Amino acid sequence: MKKAILIVLILAIATGFAFAGGSRNQQAAKDVYIPLVSKGFQHQFWQAVKQGAEQAAAEFGVRINFVGPESESQVDIQMNMLQTELGKNPTALGFAALDSRAAIPLLRQASLRGIPIIAFDSGVDSDIPLTTITTDNKAAAALAADKMAEAIGGSGKVALIVHDQTSRTGMDRRDGFLERIASRYPNIQVLEVQYGGGDHLRSSEIAKAVINANPDLRGYYGANEGSAIGVVNAINELGIAGRIAVIGFDSGKAQLDAIRSGLMYGAVQQNPVGIGYETVKAAVRALNGETLPTIIDSGFVWADRSNLDTPAVRAVVYE
Repeated sequence: MKKAILIVLILAIATGFAFAGGSRNQQAAKDVYIPLVSKGFQHQFWQAVKQGAEQAAAEFGVRINFVGPESESQVDIQMNMLQTELGKNPTALGFAALDSRAAIPLLRQASLRGIPIIAFDSGVDSDIPLTTITTDNKAAAALAADKMAEAIGGSGKVALIVHDQTSRTGMDRRDGFLERIASRYPNIQVLEVQYGGGDHLRSSEIAKAVINANPDLRGYYGANEGSAIGVVNAINELGIAGRIAVIGFDSGKAQLDAIRSGLMYGAVQQNPVGIGYETVKAAVRALNGETLPTIIDSGFVWADRSNLDTPAVRAVVYE
């Protein structure tokens, strides 16, 4: 009898420790705070990234905070947001750089404090981030150039408007397009690159000016959602639908409607939900001591009227 009582007591104590351990583990998970400082907040693209991050946060039981400036030209505001989040002593950090160099001092300080840094969408010119979750933007822009050549028959004058010349995505989507045109399509003339800050109103004004100055323009490439929507709006306002082939980047309702109507020839689609999800997942993996690859490629697909409603495209577009 005494032996039986002793066994019960031992089991009760062990069970108590197990419950206590479980409570500590649950508390530890709740105490994991991973802010994601984004390049923006206004475009549907960033809302889709946020959605993916929230899915991962729920799955892994961690807290996140997704923040970003109203405009993708507001580097100073993004730096302030980054500093604010680092002041909260986060467990890990996700960061999408508007300027590939500006944040390096702050990120270095965070790294020295033992905070794992995960870059997403647009990396930094440093090895501080443990990994970068991103589209192969040069390859995606090269595909956009191929599609532009296809749309205009391999010859003519084309223009491009890019969101910025400081972020890694801006530079790669510009250079990938220009390099492919230069190497394969000698009969296509590319006008001087214009920058619209990712703002559709500013991009629209720039596009209207370029179109009015070049009545023989045959194609226009917008390197992100705001840029492409700006071009589409400019063409609508000028009443020249069908005259210029428009190639975009990303989706959102305005672009998808433009593709369906034929106003836009097509657009490269990233996987924004996947980018957000993989960013949080990578942060959790880093906190668990896992070694991460330098790049986690989130992939891209081409979308036009012929395949817009196929499963492969529907899986990554957002509207």
